[in-house]
Parts: sequence; structure tokens; C-alpha cells
Amino acid sequence: MNTKYSDLINQTYYFPQEEFNLNKDNLQFHNIDLMKLVEQYGTPLKFTYLPQISNNINKAKNWFRKSMEKNKYEGKYYYCYCTKSSHFEYIMNEAFKNNIHIETSSAFDINIVENLLQNGKINKSTYVICNGFKRDQYIDNIARLINNGHKNTIPIIDNYEELDLLQAEIKGKFKIGIRIAAEEEPKFEFYTSRLGIGYKNIVQFYKKQIQENDKLELKMLHFFINTGINDTAYYWNELVKCIKVYIALKKECPSLDGLNIGGGFPIKNSLAFEYDYQYMIDEIINQIKIACDEAEVDVPNIFTEFGSFTVGESGGAIYQVLYQKQQNDREKWNMIDSSFITTLPDTWAINKRFIMLAVNRWNETYERVLLGGMTCDSDDYYNSEQNMNAIYLPKYNKEKPLYIGFFNTGAYQETIGGYGGLHHCLIPQPKHILIDRDENGIMATEVFSEQQTSEDVLKILGYKAK
Repeated sequence: MNTKYSDLINQTYYFPQEEFNLNKDNLQFHNIDLMKLVEQYGTPLKFTYLPQISNNINKAKNWFRKSMEKNKYEGKYYYCYCTKSSHFEYIMNEAFKNNIHIETSSAFDINIVENLLQNGKINKSTYVICNGFKRDQYIDNIARLINNGHKNTIPIIDNYEELDLLQAEIKGKFKIGIRIAAEEEPKFEFYTSRLGIGYKNIVQFYKKQIQENDKLELKMLHFFINTGINDTAYYWNELVKCIKVYIALKKECPSLDGLNIGGGFPIKNSLAFEYDYQYMIDEIINQIKIACDEAEVDVPNIFTEFGSFTVGESGGAIYQVLYQKQQNDREKWNMIDSSFITTLPDTWAINKRFIMLAVNRWNETYERVLLGGMTCDSDDYYNSEQNMNAIYLPKYNKEKPLYIGFFNTGAYQETIGGYGGLHHCLIPQPKHILIDRDENGIMATEVFSEQQTSEDVLKILGYKAK
């Protein structure tokens, strides 16, 4: 009988895959020997594989280039990184090796932009797209950036009042964009996004507050669908509505030359993941070109703001199974040496699933289990894979430690989990390492942050050292 864990994976998925393969009975991720990481750094452990950031950026740029050539599309493509996915400097340093642009969400993002400019990571030709609801500090910071000479800063107008707030602080003429308030899928609890201005109001808004204002230059229409870029009737319907607004606005506003289709490229969340990126881009570019040609207006330059797609597939976490609890005749709980709530908060908050695989012991028999975290919270568990209603892992053996990995966790988890702060039940933040390769493919690792200590936590809580 085929009872090994490796048999289960091979029967369920196509394996090995681009980023996953085996070295004997140990898992490798991008040819990184994960057990060597465990032996060197211990667990729980988080890691970031930096080259994957550049890999994904250049994949997307290549897909858009091919599509524009195929469709004889005369506009340009600009890849922006959505900073809220991960603000860390090591992420920015890797991303901005690739001649890309930046999208911000809040006030402190502008401080990061200024730091990147000061250190030569970006320059004055870099577009800074300022999204989000803007008040006080964010307005002040955007104004400072523009007043200091960064003319490719484009604040995206989210509500009617923002125009007045920006004009009060910015000296001279400046560029702006307008965000469309997309209509959400029927399954949502509300019909229209809280972000942006309604489809039907945008042209009138332009005529009333922008058209005769010599201080403003409208350059961009911004469009984003909360559920991402998917091959669904809903997405295509919203895209067509957006293009119609762009065409109507373009006929009134000659300076308008950019269409920002936001983010939303999915990342691999299962070994069974399938998504035809090139097809989706081809269809988007084709639909925009057809509509603009029919309306006899110039096609727009295309901007995207990929966040999760940029950084998600670079991240991972490794845990040890510390103990197994047989709670009844059917349920076995494998207890890990950390917490899902604190280290992978999306698994708890939005029931998100990541790729989960055993790191070692692939040639041993498997069993069905549930995975539990260390907190005393009943919600601190992970109970199924993306495309299966159960988790299977090599059988627990007290004498043979079992390690498990969660992959493509690089977006949002650190900031949502409160990096460097307090965590539920005071479970310490794990050690985090960075993995890179030089031009010869030689791998190097370094510790970005050590595991939190009790002194770190007590200091945050206000306890004074004796």
C-alpha cells in the first residue's frame, strides 16, 4: 500500500513543483534545505527569501510587455509596489532593484518614501501614488513631498473634501488622481466600497471642482476590486464600467492619461493552485484598447499596485510539533511551538489558508490531525488545507521530531500580528531570518530579528527592571 506521506502528496498533486522538491525525505523550498535552517536557527522560525520578490515583479512586467506588444497597445506600463503588504526595509531594498514605483496608504508611508529618496533607492522620476483616506498628517506629508520637488507624487482623491485640504498645503500646480468607488460583489454586506467617489459622480465632480482650477492637473483614474483580479462576470462587468468612466472623463480632460487598475493578483495558496496570469492581462489590455479605439480616445498608461503578489510568495514559517493530544477516538491534536493567532493572524481572522507541508520525514506513514497553537484561546488552530477538508502529516513520534512549514506567508502577517509588540498570551515573536543569493547563486542567510525575550515584553508592558 502507498502509505508514505510522499505517496499522499504525489497522489494528490503534481509534485515536485517550481519552488518545492525533495532532498531524500526532507522538503526544499527554492532549493533551500529547510532542515538545515532548522538545525542552524531552531524553531519557531520565520524567513523571507528575497529573490522571489524580484522574480514576481519581473514576471508581471514581462506579462504586460508581451500583452501590449500582442495588442499593439501604445500606452506604457508602470508597476507600483503596495507598501501596506510589508513595509520592511529589506523588502523595499529588494523590490526597488527592479525599476518600479510605489503606492502609499497612510502618513508614515511618506516618511518611508523620503528615506528611500535620501538613500537613492528611488528618485524623482519614481511615481508615488498616494491612496487612502487623507487627514492631517497624511496631507501634511504629501504636501511636503511635493513642495520639496517630487512632482511625480499623485494623491488619489478619495472624497470631495480632500481637494481643498491638499490645495491649502501644496504650493503651485500639482497632479491628482480620482478613485472610483467600486460596487462590491453581491455576497458582501454592503453594495459600494467606502473608498473613492461613485461612478456616476466623477465626471460632474471633475467639471465642478477641477476643470477650471489652474492649480490641478488630473492625470489618473484609479480602480480597484476588493476581491481581486479574477475571471468572473463580476470583475469584467466592473472593469467595463471603469473603462466607460475613463473614456467619458478623457473626453473632458485631455491631461488624463493614466488608468490604475489597482492590485489583486492572487498568489499560490495550494499545490493545486491554477491561475492564468497572461490570459487575464491579455483580456484586460484588449478590453481597454477596444473600448478606447471605438471611442476614438488615446489608450491610457496602465498602473498596477501589486502588494501580496510582490511579497507574498517570499515568506514562510517553520514550526516543530511538540506534542500530540488524543482528545477523543477521532481527533488528534498536534501542538506546535508557537501560535497561529500571533504569527499567521490571517488564518484566524479571515480563515486564510497557506501552503502547509511537512518539512521532514516524508518517507514515513501519515495520519490525519488537527494543528493547535500554544495560546489558551480556543480559536488558535489550523484545521484544513485550501483544497482538502483535513490535514495529513507524518505520524507523530516522540523520538523523531516533526517540523512543518507554512509557505507564501510574506504579505501582511507581520504588520497585522503587531511586529515587535505584544502578542496574545504573551507568546513571543519568532526569530526571523533573511535568505538571499549572490550573482553566482550562492545562498546566504542572516538574522533580521531574534525571538522576543521576556525583557522585551515586560518593557512594553511598563515593568521596570530591578
